Amino acid sequence: MRRVAEAVAEADLTTPPGGDAARDVTVEVVYGGADLEAVGELTGLGIDGVVAAHTGTAWRAAFGGFAPGFVYLSGGDRRLEVPRLDSPRTVVPAGSVAVAGGFSAVYPGESPGGWRLLGRTGQRMWDETRDPPALIAPGDTVRFLAVRESLAVGRAATGAGGTAREAGDPGSQAGVPDPALTVADPGLLTLVQDAGRPGHADVGVTEAGALDRAALRRANLAVGNRPGAAALENLNGGLALRTGRALLVAVTGTDAEVRVEDPGSATTRLIPAGHPFELLPGETLRLGAPSGGLRCYVAVRGGVAGRPVLGSVSHDSLSGLGPAPLRAGDRVSVGPDPGGHARAIPEPLPGGEIAVLRFVPGPRADWFTAGSAAAFASRTWRVTPQSNRIGLRLEGESLERERTGELPTEGMVRGSVQVPPNGLPVLFLADHPVTGGYPVIGTVVDADLDRAAQLRPGAEVWFVSVDPDDPGAARAAEAPVPERVSFSIEIEGRLYGVTVPGVLAVALEDALSRGDDPSLELILRPLVVSILAQGPGGVDPLG
Repeated sequence: MRRVAEAVAEADLTTPPGGDAARDVTVEVVYGGADLEAVGELTGLGIDGVVAAHTGTAWRAAFGGFAPGFVYLSGGDRRLEVPRLDSPRTVVPAGSVAVAGGFSAVYPGESPGGWRLLGRTGQRMWDETRDPPALIAPGDTVRFLAVRESLAVGRAATGAGGTAREAGDPGSQAGVPDPALTVADPGLLTLVQDAGRPGHADVGVTEAGALDRAALRRANLAVGNRPGAAALENLNGGLALRTGRALLVAVTGTDAEVRVEDPGSATTRLIPAGHPFELLPGETLRLGAPSGGLRCYVAVRGGVAGRPVLGSVSHDSLSGLGPAPLRAGDRVSVGPDPGGHARAIPEPLPGGEIAVLRFVPGPRADWFTAGSAAAFASRTWRVTPQSNRIGLRLEGESLERERTGELPTEGMVRGSVQVPPNGLPVLFLADHPVTGGYPVIGTVVDADLDRAAQLRPGAEVWFVSVDPDDPGAARAAEAPVPERVSFSIEIEGRLYGVTVPGVLAVALEDALSRGDDPSLELILRPLVVSILAQGPGGVDPLG
């Protein structure tokens, strides 16, 4: 990592890539971080010597990565070059000032991290309402200043004071439709998610978006939305939504019980998973705790409305971008009717005792012993409770390294399996950092990451090595085909709910994945018209 730090320190970075002149930035720091004493021991400088070295030399902002506002600072005192932690922390406080491998940086928000913490600052590194949003940009000169006062850090409060917030819009309400849903109970965690915000890794912004992208697509197409429209992602059930007007809704992802309560008549309806249904004014939708899988997706015709941040309304748990997690009393706005047709989308439910995830070895498999590289794909791993949207932390017998030392910071993609020095793999999911410094032993095939999103703590995982040019069929590792599948279809302006055998649904999904929309139309319309001609029993009108 020293070679990288030296190279960027010697590079001409007086003018950032955007063309703006470099700036001088002073960051005030209250020293006393969790690793300050350890860094003093590793370097032989002691606590006072570390503070003097960190503040006594100007740093240069080299490049962005990891998270929005996180900038790698090079060119500081070389005596501060220390390795990362053997096992990254699950939580690093916002504003933490840290060093590792010849770099220094400030964590913009609360996140996992493996750097050594020297102190904290109250200055906000990233604020999407500011122009530019990043306090430090590549090319800037940064100086750290030791101060004594306690500093409050973090993102600006959203919806403070106990008032109801607009769940899909963290800022101005201009142009947002009237809220159609009120959150009676958010459950353990409910987030607004869409297809994500790809294309911003250069400024440290990860893709985010729905963890189970197939479930999001099925829910949206079931109610006639575009596949990537914003919906609600619920963790482990418990969500309760009360509606103020009639809405077409679909729930996908897990086998959680979907219940609709009418307080006026004291009646309850049970809705099959994946089946589109009408939610009437005053009714409450409740999700039970799933026994298989972890995340449900609630789509509403028109999609969840909100103000996009970098083109998406998704919540990013690493950076805090997007609307905050739902809480009781929040209002959810729904967009205009999309005007499209509902689609035939099967709803395979999570199942099986062991999840099989295909992966392509490397790019840093050579950092591990031959035995460990082979053992990664022959051992059974278990998902730990510390897992989240950033990544699945796995436990099992530790993998041994062939090489020691620090790996230069490099780009990370969704599906990367990092292995820190403790030898326990971490599988990166949607909210992963865009850069990292632990070796990646393999990368999980993108088609299998939706399955990883549904793995509960305690679930067992088996990795299977595949050829990147011929990964094999994904269906061999999926849950069994469901016995029956429900979907909706619009015929002559009227929406119908249809239930068909699971085998037929799988065939339809295969056709859809190949883009055979004309053939779908030819298959579905005669199918439904035939059933209608035979009378009630297989088709239910939805409106």
